[in-house]
Amino acid sequence: MSDPRSPLAPPADFPNRHLGLDEATTGTMLSELGLGSLDELVSQTVPEAIRLSGDLDLPPALTEAETLMHLQEIAGRNQVLRSFLGMGYHGTFTPAVIRRNILENPGWYTQYTPYQAEISQGRLEALLNYQTMIGDLTGLPVANSSLLDEATAAAEAMTLLRRVERKKDRTRFLIDANCHPQTLAVVQGRAEPLGIETVVAPADELPIDDTAFGLLLQYPGSDGELADPRPLMERAKTAGVRVAMACDLLSLTLLASPGELGAEVAIGSSQRFGVPLGYGGPHAAFFATHEKHKRQVPGRIIGVSKDSQGEPALRMALQTREQHIRRENATSNICTAQVLLAIIAGAYAVHHGAEGLKSIATRVHRLTRSLADALAGRGGQILHAAYFDTLRLSIDGKTADELVAAALNAGFNIRRLSDSDVGIALDETTTKDEIDRLAGALVGEEGLTVEPVLESAIPGDLQRTSSYLEHPVFSQYRSETELLRYLKRLESRDLSLTTSMIPLGSCTMKLNAAAEMLPVTWPEIGGLHPFVPTDQAQGYAQLFSELEAQLGEITGLPAVSLQPNSGASGEYAGLLVIRAHHLANGDDQRDTCLIPSSAHGTNPASASLAGMKVVVVACDDQGNVDLDDLAAKAEAHADRLSALMVTYPSTHGVFEEDIRQVCSIVHDHGGQVYLDGANLNAQVGLCRPGDIGADVCHVNLHKTFCIPHGGGGPGMGPICTAEHLRPYLPGHPVVPCGGEKAIGAVSAAPWGSPSILPISWSYIRMMGPDGLKRASEIAILNANYLAHRLQDAFPILYLGKQGRAAHECILDVRPLEKETGVSAEDIAKRLMDYGFHAPTMSFPVAGTLMVEPTESEGRAELDRFADALLAIRQEVAEIADGTITVEDSPLRHAPHTAALLMADEWDRSYTRSRAAYPLPYLREHKFWPSVGRIDNVHGDRNLICSCPTIEAYAEASDS
Repeated sequence: MSDPRSPLAPPADFPNRHLGLDEATTGTMLSELGLGSLDELVSQTVPEAIRLSGDLDLPPALTEAETLMHLQEIAGRNQVLRSFLGMGYHGTFTPAVIRRNILENPGWYTQYTPYQAEISQGRLEALLNYQTMIGDLTGLPVANSSLLDEATAAAEAMTLLRRVERKKDRTRFLIDANCHPQTLAVVQGRAEPLGIETVVAPADELPIDDTAFGLLLQYPGSDGELADPRPLMERAKTAGVRVAMACDLLSLTLLASPGELGAEVAIGSSQRFGVPLGYGGPHAAFFATHEKHKRQVPGRIIGVSKDSQGEPALRMALQTREQHIRRENATSNICTAQVLLAIIAGAYAVHHGAEGLKSIATRVHRLTRSLADALAGRGGQILHAAYFDTLRLSIDGKTADELVAAALNAGFNIRRLSDSDVGIALDETTTKDEIDRLAGALVGEEGLTVEPVLESAIPGDLQRTSSYLEHPVFSQYRSETELLRYLKRLESRDLSLTTSMIPLGSCTMKLNAAAEMLPVTWPEIGGLHPFVPTDQAQGYAQLFSELEAQLGEITGLPAVSLQPNSGASGEYAGLLVIRAHHLANGDDQRDTCLIPSSAHGTNPASASLAGMKVVVVACDDQGNVDLDDLAAKAEAHADRLSALMVTYPSTHGVFEEDIRQVCSIVHDHGGQVYLDGANLNAQVGLCRPGDIGADVCHVNLHKTFCIPHGGGGPGMGPICTAEHLRPYLPGHPVVPCGGEKAIGAVSAAPWGSPSILPISWSYIRMMGPDGLKRASEIAILNANYLAHRLQDAFPILYLGKQGRAAHECILDVRPLEKETGVSAEDIAKRLMDYGFHAPTMSFPVAGTLMVEPTESEGRAELDRFADALLAIRQEVAEIADGTITVEDSPLRHAPHTAALLMADEWDRSYTRSRAAYPLPYLREHKFWPSVGRIDNVHGDRNLICSCPTIEAYAEASDS
């Protein structure tokens, strides 16, 4: 794509900082594996038939300084005007204490999803704050800890209401035409494959009868209208139709809550609580409902339980990793949420408190009311008498296009609603000077001064009278000193990559370099509204184009959509593209998806959401797809075969030798091949999904391409497809994108979560083709080195034909459990005492641990982790030889907290020292779990999913 670097250019040495091994250490580790080179290792690992014969056609690596300078030039092509476009996106101030200590802090953004709750208590508390905030403001008692965006949350509300409807002949979902356009598109797109009929009409014209199961209202409406929804909701209740409300979170500080009005579900975005616009994301959506629906809520719920000492402890409750258990019958295919952004929004509420939020909302409303009054006195027609922060208006003698142009000339983006009407949505960043200038521009009166109007435009019977945010957490951290200490206290309770390696199989917890992260908070990146005119986002357009070309070259699949907002969203989008291809060819009967038994649980859940029937394909004893079973299933379903979903390297951590034959079998029977890109980190520069035979591949940018996991989100799952599928790439109702025959939008924003895409772009530019290939090779070396060190203590479950793992390996704990009673969970919890996060537990095989070290870890850290596991294996040996019982062992009592070890009494059969410092390195630096082992069963039976009072917790503990 470009010429080699000049010999006068500075050395592009970023790969040496990203990779954990230098040349000498690499050679030593290869020698210990009996190998002479990385090429020899790759030849024993990656089947020769699929290996790349040349190099990736990518630009040579740049230095960090060059990359940031180039990206600054690109970002400078964006025009950051003041946008009053609304539609669920608003300007906001991120408090500096939150920006510095959460958003820009690797102690928060490098955390993993809190599946190991004992070392995730800080983040879990921050999410519980978020849930409490959402529950209080919506007036509904059960809230989850975030979803991807408002539009997909609305789609999840629809499917929840469908699941709880007992009368299955109710198949219609009614939608208020005054919902945001992107919400309409995503909901309608989700409904169609599921056989749900959507009806869109003005709220008072919706056909509410016994054919409908649900109704979606926007509150306030997308054009600002604040209509009293109660008469309509009463009609719906009489007809047995459940109501979901899409809400503006800030407005709920002044408006009667959805729960008070009678809604069954409330959804929306928490973006305007301190999260930058980012040209569309990432932002955390909220979802709240009644207690009776708690087991149907999609995503994650943080709940209160108790630990082994009877003390309160937090955990993910109910449906944690549900899709891995229920598969195609799962409530949702959601895996990634928007945890980091939810934490920011929750901290924003902690920072401001109830009075602060109400003050912000009141000021925004007064600005809106004052602007309306000024325009109404100068030929303006305000179409809705009741509103919160958004006006729908026309001005005598002027078209909407003329008004939009006048506003733009003054430096403002406003929304065109019709030939005559425009929309103006104000926010907390709006100033008095801005509404003076905007009003003057619209009416042609230079120097106009808008007079303050303090009267409310909210009808009295819709004004909020109920209280909210009364828990002490929202009132006790008013000074920055107090809030800073609170945030640091929470951070200290969480293990992140700042502490130690996180060796999670299939999750690729690699370095998120500071140079990659810096641009995220640049104003030119974070300050754009997603629906600004495209000529104001030329920098983003260049970034998208270059990143799409990079991903297309890396995967061998040239057509790319950046819209999917998570890996699971990418799976869903890819399957919809395949479905659209079949429909366009007249093959509307092709609705069967073949999925190997080893597949990620999101695979069958995504196939089900795409309207496909799942047929499971067996795996052989080596963990590979059973070719005979695949051929038989493909033949049996030939007329209806839509797709095969396959992960490569396999979920078992092996490069299957017969992957091309797998693809050929599916193609020969009329199907398309969907390759799950979760394990792409082992392929980059070595082989490509497109060359293997895949038609679609989703790319986890939060794995292979360095977007941080953020404690459970953000994530990105772009799809790369073969050329014949390009016409079906996702479109969008507001900003044109996608293919000529585009499927509907799968995310609220046209390009998903654009503000984090510079991370992946920067990683690729700084690594260059050689560095990317080297990263794959080192990832494979590190995995095989750990397998070599651990194989005598923990059998490696699956290896390739030449005895090599891919980028991860599975440790088989089942023989030890059978012999001693020590489970994978015991080992996982004991690893916390050694300062490590556990590997992936019991997936893809129950009773095992799947380890992925990534390329970013050095030998010292690999050895420290291996030493910890070997020491734990010795503790298991003491149980096996009768030295200690499993019930009395450190493994069963792990993790050990400082409070436990400092107690006056100690009645264990092992010493305090052995509990806390089983290896010498721990005396140099010790991460202390803040709670003991958590009682998961108790938490599910006594769910508390908002900040509890002492009395509430005590009551639950006694039950």
